[in-house]
Amino acid sequence: MIFRFSLKHFLLQQGFIFALVALLGYWFNHVSLFVLAAMMVSLIWNYRHLTALIDWLWQKNLLSPPESNGIWGHVYDGIYRRIRKYRNKQKELNFRIRQFRDGAEALPDAALVLGLDHSIRWSNKKANRLLGIQWPSDTGQLITNLVRSPQLAKYLKSGDFSEPCSITSPRDSTKQIEFRFMTYGDQQYLLLARDVSQLILLEKMRRDFVANVSHELKTPLTVMRGYVEMIQDDDGLPAHWSKSFNTIEQQVTRMDRLVQQLLVLSKVEVQGYDDIRAQVQMPRLIEQVIEDISWINKTKQHQLSFEIDPRLGILGVESELKSACSNLLVNAMNYTAQGGVINICWNKQDGYCLFRVTDNGCGIVPEDINRLSERFYRVDKSRSRDTGGTGLGLSIVKHIVNNHRGQLIIESEFGQGSSFTIKFPVGESYQIR
Repeated sequence: MIFRFSLKHFLLQQGFIFALVALLGYWFNHVSLFVLAAMMVSLIWNYRHLTALIDWLWQKNLLSPPESNGIWGHVYDGIYRRIRKYRNKQKELNFRIRQFRDGAEALPDAALVLGLDHSIRWSNKKANRLLGIQWPSDTGQLITNLVRSPQLAKYLKSGDFSEPCSITSPRDSTKQIEFRFMTYGDQQYLLLARDVSQLILLEKMRRDFVANVSHELKTPLTVMRGYVEMIQDDDGLPAHWSKSFNTIEQQVTRMDRLVQQLLVLSKVEVQGYDDIRAQVQMPRLIEQVIEDISWINKTKQHQLSFEIDPRLGILGVESELKSACSNLLVNAMNYTAQGGVINICWNKQDGYCLFRVTDNGCGIVPEDINRLSERFYRVDKSRSRDTGGTGLGLSIVKHIVNNHRGQLIIESEFGQGSSFTIKFPVGESYQIR
């Protein structure tokens, strides 16, 4: 039964009852006795309902409250509605939790919910198979206590989860596991772990294939070039044959350049940066690159301007940095019209060491900018053939930049020119003496 409580009605009711009792007491000339008796009856009635309330809350496993009228009916009604509302919310919450768990169990990856201290709060069944973590028995344990790995401990200590962490599986040394951390809910982390052994194997097979094929192509290309040059040295060669062999020589040169780029790309993809980095004098390296590619500028006569900090050096791999700078400069020269302006900058700006090449060439349309660092991607294939482009230069630059913990930024406006910037962490720089 639902009661609607009214304070005015309650006070009027109580006043009427005690007025009636007082009137009866006055009738029998015992007002105080009648009022006292009424108060005792009211007290007994209230205690009886209070006992029934306690019994209902603590002893009986019933949702429906005891039946009553008056003020206790309002009390029972209020508690009953609170309990029913709580149970409905509890059912909805349980339903949401079941949905979450079913979704987490359907994931192809091991999923764990961690606290900010990296303690385990929940995990799915795949976490047991992949990492040996069991829920709920491992609840509260630190992830580093159950998955022992120096790489994972260092990764968690750094607090930078923008890139995944790959470690050898603690349960199977032949497997590689990739960890991804992301903020989840209120002061929690969601950890996704997956077996990437097959992907790593396929990537290694691809790199080995590219490297082996490129290496094997060098010998036949060298032989072809030798025979073509020998035939071209024949002064009695007819004009139409001379033109044909010139074309063959150009295509062999283009193929040889492609093979060289593939070999460089396969090398920088697996380069161990931390093991071989050294102090690189970037001003001198940039000067060497300008000298090496000066032959390109003989025909186009570009105007080169420089903003070079002569005392700013960087820690890295000199051969890789030279290749990156060379690729950016060659692209600027190839795609800038004759007499164009190219600016080369190397200095500190906004907490970074920046190498920037800016030109006033043909520019790039916005939809092509994000794809420029893809292998073999070229905006204008016919023009790339004319300039001898392979579509691998910016891909090589991107890998070299990643090896040096940097960032490649491409800005361009179609018809106005382009700017290619490599941002190095300032912590990797040093002062040249």
